[in-house]
Amino acid sequence: MENHWEDEKAVRAAMRTIPGLGNARMKHLISYCGSARAAWEAPADRFEKFSGLAWVAEFLRARARIDPDDIARDLTKQNILTVIPEEANYPVLLAELADAPGLLYYRGQLQPEVEALALVGSRQATPYGKAAAVYLARELALQGIAVFSGLARGIDTAAHRGALEGKGVTWAFLGCGLDRIYPTENKRLAGEILEKGAIISEFPPGTPPDKPNFPARNRLISGCARGVVVVEAAAKSGALITVDFALEQGREVFAVPGPIFSEMSRGTNHLLRQGAKIVEGLDDIIQEIPAWGFGYPRTDGSASGGRSVTNDPAKKLPAEQEIIMGLLSDVPIHIDELRLNSGLDPSAAALNLLELELRGMIIQLPGQYYTLKRSG
Repeated sequence: MENHWEDEKAVRAAMRTIPGLGNARMKHLISYCGSARAAWEAPADRFEKFSGLAWVAEFLRARARIDPDDIARDLTKQNILTVIPEEANYPVLLAELADAPGLLYYRGQLQPEVEALALVGSRQATPYGKAAAVYLARELALQGIAVFSGLARGIDTAAHRGALEGKGVTWAFLGCGLDRIYPTENKRLAGEILEKGAIISEFPPGTPPDKPNFPARNRLISGCARGVVVVEAAAKSGALITVDFALEQGREVFAVPGPIFSEMSRGTNHLLRQGAKIVEGLDDIIQEIPAWGFGYPRTDGSASGGRSVTNDPAKKLPAEQEIIMGLLSDVPIHIDELRLNSGLDPSAAALNLLELELRGMIIQLPGQYYTLKRSG
């Protein structure tokens, strides 16, 4: 059976190199003939009913000059693996979708039944958004939940980095072939992802990162995950396309609220008005997990549910957060003054302020002012 699938995958990979033969058309040929191999070897008169279609004519011409075995050998040389829905290591949730790719390319390690959430957001992320993405991804990873995103600048990059900080699994989905990493500055990050996770695409090697490819990429991100968390997004952010796919696929949609003066929060705040589940901390996500029917390992070894040990306000604070707490009072203080007096760089200050806010120990006021949160 394994050899059978290897041959079928080689033929499908050959099909995907033919211009105009995308996923939907390839699956149509497979359905019509019974398999990719059968379509590849069928006599031309088998396709007479499609004689008016240019892409079918191109398929018939191309198969005469393309050797699937050559395509398979080329993929092996590039360390690119393939998987199809008929195989056990194909992502389980994605396989349930009608438009699931008939062939996925990947590098790294696939854990098909891994439970995961997608974290997505703006490429032009603010320090607040990046800090939130790192924090949530790290905490999810510590709970044994994989983090999926798109390797883009901004929120995607922060999400992958947060998952790696939590020693967890993260998958990156590309809108181009796996023979290139886009954006190029994330090549090192991609290498770190491959140590435990995977980089995945439905596009054959050689495919450039053209704009029309990214909506298709986004549907894979949501399709492989249980839900989508939008961390930060402008009113017309591409991350909202992922939300549209998530809703069509029956996935949960979460959003992190943002400052009302930030353009990068328009999209997320709109999602909250439309009924997305608010995420002010890890517990807002964790409390939804029982509804999915799963129990995750906790960092303390117990079953999930209730308050997260990582959000316990009584837990000893890191040194940087102790410094910030010593500078705060009931009188609002601006973030710039906190940075100056604490000696922290902007990203470290933003991350630690966010974590203190999520612990329920401080309050962020309009204009990036902060005060202590008093009980009672």
